[in-house]
Amino acid sequence: MEEIPKRYYFPSPGFTSYWNKGRGRKLAEKIARNFPTEDEIRAKIPWLFEIDQLADAVIREVMIPHGYPKTIQWIDQGLKGQNTSGIPQILMELLGFSTTKPHWLDLEKVEIGAKLCRRSGTRGFMVLRNYCLMGGYESSAINKPLIFTGALKKGAAKRTTETTDFWVKVIAERALEEPLLGIRECILIRLMHAYARVSILQRTDWKTEEWGEPLNQWDMIATNLGFSLVFLDGIQSLGIRPKPEEIPGLFHLWKYIGYLLGIPAEYLPETEEEAIRELYAWTINQPPADADTKEFARALMLEPYTSNFPKKDWQKKRAVQVHLSYNYYFLGSESCKAMGLPVKGRTIYPFLFRNITRLQEWWYSTSKRAFEKGVKNRRKNQEHIAHLYLQGAKDYSNS
Repeated sequence: MEEIPKRYYFPSPGFTSYWNKGRGRKLAEKIARNFPTEDEIRAKIPWLFEIDQLADAVIREVMIPHGYPKTIQWIDQGLKGQNTSGIPQILMELLGFSTTKPHWLDLEKVEIGAKLCRRSGTRGFMVLRNYCLMGGYESSAINKPLIFTGALKKGAAKRTTETTDFWVKVIAERALEEPLLGIRECILIRLMHAYARVSILQRTDWKTEEWGEPLNQWDMIATNLGFSLVFLDGIQSLGIRPKPEEIPGLFHLWKYIGYLLGIPAEYLPETEEEAIRELYAWTINQPPADADTKEFARALMLEPYTSNFPKKDWQKKRAVQVHLSYNYYFLGSESCKAMGLPVKGRTIYPFLFRNITRLQEWWYSTSKRAFEKGVKNRRKNQEHIAHLYLQGAKDYSNS
């Protein structure tokens, strides 16, 4: 008999609204509302019980007995190809997997996708924070591992900083062609996920029969779609006009990153149409928002107050208001209210930003030189913001 965890809730009340009334309507139109059937969706339920067994084995056999510093030392030695004789075999298997290029990989296509991310500038940050991250909190199921790892107590600033740092590093120019740059970052995040999963299963009363495995493959796919499809939808809504080759490049980029993070390549979409169907399949069976959802949403909303970036109180207050306006812009009032976010009128920030971006995009289209200069300037802005987040987190931890 098919094992269906209690988290499976079809059709999802919150995400049904997203597809019928929210931004999902435009995504639905791109596939003529040709959504997967409930039978097709139910066939993916086993993914809720699939985990990254290789990374989990590294945690159990290497990181727990030998410690984090020694594991990192071995990873760096292995990536440099220096003195690998003492590195545990299971860790060498992970390093070998990560540094072996799959047959389907097109590195030029990856770089095209990464360049689109870089040229999104600060718009990319707004989308990731206020659309992808906040929107994901509406699913009470995907939040459960965060509760068990104590992520709420550690603060939203920490998770925002870590996500920003990872994203900025892996989309850097040719980063995923260098073992000690993008590949290393993916290995570290993969092991961080595995450590969280192993710890939850060993130390808590996690209920697999209700929630599936913690950080299971279906939830990992959903997170990956946030960085690809949801990101694409978000930056387009803010005025970015991708070139014809950039959209397939973006999905190829995140297919490769997802693969490096331990998701089977055959589970990951290669086209926008495939991604829309996958996003629908995951969202439409998510349980409604609960008390945990509201706590995480509130913590993210108030994140500027718990971070040392921005510095001044009036800047923090304005940052909260600005981010909240983007939450309503991307997610719609029904989702925001379900997550307990304060009711706000339609503020002007996203609309101003969109119009400014449209003017910039027109200017960048006038010549190759203008386009490349625009990419360079927006990338500098990303690196500056990421530095401020990291510095703020460092100052906060030392205070």
